[in-house]
Amino acid sequence: MSILSRFDVTADQISQVVQTFYAAVRRHEVLGPVFAAHVADWPAHEERIAAFWRNAILYERGYDGNPMQVHRAAGDVRPAHFDDWLMLFDATLIRVLPRDTAVAWSALAHRIGAGLRMGVRDTGGPPILR
Repeated sequence: MSILSRFDVTADQISQVVQTFYAAVRRHEVLGPVFAAHVADWPAHEERIAAFWRNAILYERGYDGNPMQVHRAAGDVRPAHFDDWLMLFDATLIRVLPRDTAVAWSALAHRIGAGLRMGVRDTGGPPILR
């Protein structure tokens, strides 16, 4: 493990996880249509997401974006989608990576997913506190 990484994973492994995961997403009955509505160039999307993960895990600075803003602006991303996303992502991690790496990455993905889930929640306005 590099001194500047969250856990032991290589850039090539990150790319493999991202490619394997999005192949599963494209086949998924719920997530497939949501992603298909927004992704026209899958290789470019996969490279952008791999850059996100390399930034989050390896501290590479090749990602410039705002995932919260993108998910909120999509308009059709729902909080429940993150359950399916995380299930597929966890299955991919277990299939592709050594167990300890998969567990560590899964924990990070679940923290990020929880934040995104909260961000896309449509509250319909401020909470009523009565």
